[in-house]
Amino acid sequence: MRPRFFSLPSAQLANNTWLARGDGSNGPRVAIIGVGMMGREHLRVALLLGRMRIHGVYDEHAESIERAQKAYRQATQRPLEVYTSLEALCSDEAVDAYLIATPNFTHSGIFERVMKTGKPIFLEKPMATSLIDAQRMVTLAKTYPGFVQLGMQYRFKAQYIEAFHAIRVQKALGAVHTVAMSEYRPPFLNKVGEWNKFNNYSGGTLVEKCCHYFDLINLAVDARPVKVYAEGGRAVNFLDFKHQGLNSDIDDHAFVTVTYDNGTLAHFTLNMFCQELYEELVVTGDQGRLVASESSSFRDGVDSSAKIQIEVSGHPAYDGSTVTYPSAIETSGHSGATFFEHAAFLAQLEGDVVDAATPAQGFRSLLVASAAQHALATGQVVFMDEFCAREQVTWPS
Repeated sequence: MRPRFFSLPSAQLANNTWLARGDGSNGPRVAIIGVGMMGREHLRVALLLGRMRIHGVYDEHAESIERAQKAYRQATQRPLEVYTSLEALCSDEAVDAYLIATPNFTHSGIFERVMKTGKPIFLEKPMATSLIDAQRMVTLAKTYPGFVQLGMQYRFKAQYIEAFHAIRVQKALGAVHTVAMSEYRPPFLNKVGEWNKFNNYSGGTLVEKCCHYFDLINLAVDARPVKVYAEGGRAVNFLDFKHQGLNSDIDDHAFVTVTYDNGTLAHFTLNMFCQELYEELVVTGDQGRLVASESSSFRDGVDSSAKIQIEVSGHPAYDGSTVTYPSAIETSGHSGATFFEHAAFLAQLEGDVVDAATPAQGFRSLLVASAAQHALATGQVVFMDEFCAREQVTWPS
């Protein structure tokens, strides 16, 4: 069966028939583990989609539970189970699938516990902060009776659905030779326990924030990286920030270059001390150039805008096209990406085949991100074979 999302342009996806197709009462029952900022976004999007039921939630942080309950009650009066332990949640036979949205450093442990249920799992990115843990998770997933979807939701942003439709389905660019990706944005937001301000808990900026982009670059190139180099550091953000006696050590900018074994070169730029948000993907092949971009804001009332330009002779998007999702979807979370990520999860629950990220793909993005983080810390070029050997992991097939 042909994958559902990259084979379908966002113009066909982004219509109001996706909205509120039901109240979720007859759909699969999903439990959310971790209802901090990202977990509550998943809760809101599931309610907006209206095709699956949020059966229950679990979080050790009482304030997060209270906020999740408030958001839930604003949308429906159906009962919401609040579990007092992870064991109680995993023992509930009424749950059909699990969504894990806890802090990065907890992912592997919770994932392996939930796997004992044999039920489908959605796991937020990055899959782990340890490459050894991530490799083990990939191995376990190969024989797991339920499917596992990784939360690499940026591939569901409107401009990237259009981009990969052109690159992978239409093959409009021909052979890809260079990829340039960039993100300019404000600093990390506040999270419970401020875990995202510390490398030990987040995996580092290039892991926590940028595994999304390395996933997109890997998809565009479709080859194995052989060399990674990065420069950057801490220039502006959280220089004097402390939490429970610990000094923040998170980076706020970087330039990363990746060389692939088919000769393709990729470059990634990150800057996290800007006022507004801007992303851009530029892919150049022997037939032309593609530019996918998005501008957005954390300010209330400022609309996002997603665009695609495909400079290939005769292509209808040669002069550029706006592909922004309808407002209700666009504002639901991550410029509508979380909404269609949920649609993909639901499709898999219904037995369909989609282009959602697999554990192996999540691990590939984590390997590139981790190599870049290592290069940033050491100032040395990272050769991937040597890096994998040192970390005692292998590039997943």
